[in-house]
Amino acid sequence: MSVYLSKWRNLSQAIKQRGGIIGSILHLYRTDDLKYGDLVGEDKFGNKYYQNDMFFIASNRWVDYAPQFGMDYDGSQIPAEWHRWMHHMTDDPPTVVPPVNYKWLPLHKENKTGTAGEYVPYSTTRPRIQAWQPPSKA
Repeated sequence: MSVYLSKWRNLSQAIKQRGGIIGSILHLYRTDDLKYGDLVGEDKFGNKYYQNDMFFIASNRWVDYAPQFGMDYDGSQIPAEWHRWMHHMTDDPPTVVPPVNYKWLPLHKENKTGTAGEYVPYSTTRPRIQAWQPPSKA
C-alpha cells in the first residue's frame, strides 16, 4: 500500500510544481515528461534547471526551456556553463561556482540550422558545369 501512496505523492508534487492540472497537461504535451525537482538555477535566456537525485544518474538533471521557445526547443539553446552541469562534467552548477568570463569570449548563440535564420554560404566562383537549358519552340 505504501508504494501506491509514494507514487500518488510523487504525482501530486509534480502537478503542484507545474501549477496545477492544466499546467501539468500542457507541460506533458510539450515535453513528454512530468517530473518534479529542486530548482537549481536559471540562465540569462530564461531556461530553468532542475535536479532530483531520486531518478537515475542520466535523468536526474533536466531543463525546462523558456516559454519563448514554445515547442521549438533545442539542446543548442543551453549555454556552455549549464551544459557542463547538465552532462555531469561538474557537480557544482554555475550558480554556485560562476564560470570564468574572458572579454574575448563571444556570447552564446543557438544553432539556427534548419530554420529561416540559418547560415547559407554562397560561392563567388563561376560553376564549372552549367545547367542544361531545354531549347525553346520559338
